[in-house]
Amino acid sequence: MIGVFDSGLGGLSVLAAIAQALPCADLVYLADTAHVPWGDKDDSFIRQRVLKIGHHLVDQGCTVIVVACNTATATAVAALRETLPDIPVVGVEPGIKPAAAASKSGRIAVLTTTATARSERLSRLIRQHAGTVQVDILPCPGWATRVETLHLDDSGFAETARLHLAPTLAAGADQIVLGCTHYAFLAPVLAAIVAGQATLLDVADAVARQCVRLAGACAFGHGQLTLLATAQPERLQVALPALGLHRLATRLAASARLTTA
Repeated sequence: MIGVFDSGLGGLSVLAAIAQALPCADLVYLADTAHVPWGDKDDSFIRQRVLKIGHHLVDQGCTVIVVACNTATATAVAALRETLPDIPVVGVEPGIKPAAAASKSGRIAVLTTTATARSERLSRLIRQHAGTVQVDILPCPGWATRVETLHLDDSGFAETARLHLAPTLAAGADQIVLGCTHYAFLAPVLAAIVAGQATLLDVADAVARQCVRLAGACAFGHGQLTLLATAQPERLQVALPALGLHRLATRLAASARLTTA
């Protein structure tokens, strides 16, 4: 099995990409909905949750673990790999490298949670891959919570997002990195704002490709999907069609496993 986890609904964007790339793989998704969101939590708390959930998924039989959260990857993926030396662990990092390579203006922006914005891992990615490209780091407080509550497209948010992005777009940023898996579900609103000025960059497909490389025997399961949550697991089932994840909803219906972790 491949285990995928996040604080809440955001990692479902990564899960969907993995499910499409590996249609026969058995997948487990765990949402830490009792503590969502992680983006405004301190590092020690995030690290503790990541280690606990990672070990829980291994205990459930997962042989590949995907940390489908930029905040958790930035804060704790190294610690998780250290404690699970025999388990491949795939993290999700902002696509600084491809954005910098694609930029024609020499300026990009990365939309992040507060925790990712302050992380040394993000700073290191920028140092390693941005070169002479200017990187604008834009923390987006409340955006993950908006996805969790399924408030994706109201006009008030569209205006707030437009004002938030206006300075970096005016400065010439032509690549906008979605530095939180939750933000993939806000892409329709963001795309309308940046149209003609910048390209939105998400890394879910890149993570799925890495899972394909690592899957091995995991690729040949029964196509079963299990959704787990630390609170209110029914929210995940409701969220699938609301987030446009009808393929996952169909796969869940076929395997019918939705439980509390």
